[in-house]
Amino acid sequence: ARFYQASSSEMFGKVREVPQTELTAFHPRSPYGAAKAYGHYITVNYRESYNLFAVSGILFNHESPRRGREFVTRKISDGVARIKLGLGRDLCMGNLDSQRDWGFAGDYVRAMWMMLQQPQPDDYVIATGTAHSVRDFIERAFARVGLDWKRYVVQDPQFIRPAEVDRLLGDSSKARGVLGWKPLVDFGGLVDMMVDADLERLKTALP
Repeated sequence: ARFYQASSSEMFGKVREVPQTELTAFHPRSPYGAAKAYGHYITVNYRESYNLFAVSGILFNHESPRRGREFVTRKISDGVARIKLGLGRDLCMGNLDSQRDWGFAGDYVRAMWMMLQQPQPDDYVIATGTAHSVRDFIERAFARVGLDWKRYVVQDPQFIRPAEVDRLLGDSSKARGVLGWKPLVDFGGLVDMMVDADLERLKTALP
């Protein structure tokens, strides 16, 4: 049997270095990040103790039209589509300066599969290597539908986290070199894909 464990860039939290690699120290800033760090370490422990084929993918943010609307990327794409179709008037957001290394979930699932095909188990950072701010995501999403984002975005302090993670940027050199993996969908293509999918979904629901 071969075991894949889903680690997360949220384990890095208050980052010690940029970009983050497989060797970067963890400093999680949320219960989620702390739990993921435990899952990562216990997987390493079982692999080393019992000679298991157990791997961890340290995946940076991976998005798609299937992302839940409680996540910021989908909140943006859904909100933009609603505004474009006259179903909404504004988009309430928190910190626009937070930066993430966003990639397409389909590319990252391919990396998971590739990890499990290797002769030896190991851990890999999966990331695009490019960081974008929440503001960048908003600008691209509104541009996709021909609207000026500044007319619709409202900043609301209630959406700002008490322990913010300011910047996550991954170095996936190991995955690219060992697995032969690379992302095929870039940031702009990802945002456009998500906005287009929400437009289609909402259009079909219109009377």
